[in-house]
Amino acid sequence: MAQAFVTETGSGGTGAGRGGARLQRLWNGLRRDPRIWRRGLVIAALAVVLALVMALHARIPNSIGNTGSLTETFLPWLGVFVPVLLVLALVRRSATALIAVLLPGIVWLNLFGGLLTHKTGGGGELTVATHNVNADNADPAGTARDVAASGADVVALEELTETAVPVYEKALESTYKYHEVVGTVGLWSKYPMSGTKAVDIKLGWERAMRSTVTTPEGKVAVYVAHLPSVRVKLEAGFTARQRDKSADALGEAIADESKLPTVLLGDLNGTMNDRALNAITAQMRSTQGAAGSGFGFSWPASFPMARIDQILVKGAEPKASWTLPATGSDHLPIAARVKLDTSGS
Repeated sequence: MAQAFVTETGSGGTGAGRGGARLQRLWNGLRRDPRIWRRGLVIAALAVVLALVMALHARIPNSIGNTGSLTETFLPWLGVFVPVLLVLALVRRSATALIAVLLPGIVWLNLFGGLLTHKTGGGGELTVATHNVNADNADPAGTARDVAASGADVVALEELTETAVPVYEKALESTYKYHEVVGTVGLWSKYPMSGTKAVDIKLGWERAMRSTVTTPEGKVAVYVAHLPSVRVKLEAGFTARQRDKSADALGEAIADESKLPTVLLGDLNGTMNDRALNAITAQMRSTQGAAGSGFGFSWPASFPMARIDQILVKGAEPKASWTLPATGSDHLPIAARVKLDTSGS
């Protein structure tokens, strides 16, 4: 009886045994298939191209339709093609394609794997938030209350209209004692503000500002900016010349900043991967990349695909970064908590 039992289970009497036997038969079949290496060459080639595009994105030229910047704006989404190619490789039963698909998978993880980990920590004495409220927002008062509910000490708003400004001022006055509006951007603060001025970003009208906020831990320079929008056109590609020019001007202004800790809040109409923002990103840290969890996409609010709203710092340490719930805008508000380095101020 014992001998019979051993023989029966050993032949696949259990589910695990049957599964193992199936895998063994599949492997043996593939190993004896001489076409396993010759099939799926097109899939393998596509996988290699995908890996090269992600690994060498900085070398894609912008000379034709700003193709490089367009690729970098949606670079994380190229990872979607990895599981698609994997499925195709399995369907084709191609060892060559399966091995090739590993390449873009490894490259994507190298670029964005760090964003998948939870880096939010404790500490940080200053909470800031920024929101492109949308000029066509049908409920500015509700949007203002939603942003104030975040508990932020300092709030930046972009795309303010002349008629909506009084609504935001009234809705926020009980929470924020101090505020300034310059053109279409504004800053609300629980702490005193001074030295507020427009920042010239080469537009001909005011869409950026700077103010000194005096917190209990010391002074901090706060910039608010709304860089020009970009467009994707069939005849012109990714048109972003004005955005790029404004980004360079903003970067120059921040580079001339004194030794105060500096925070940049705003809609930059570009992601941290976009080389066009190098004048800014080369000197500042993204709070989302340093202390966030996930990609923190902020636009469009209905189905976020890119993080074009940013909180960047220098002379400060990001401790937490997160996306706030949707409001009446087509952007999501974002917030961060930072620790200021006031030793040099």
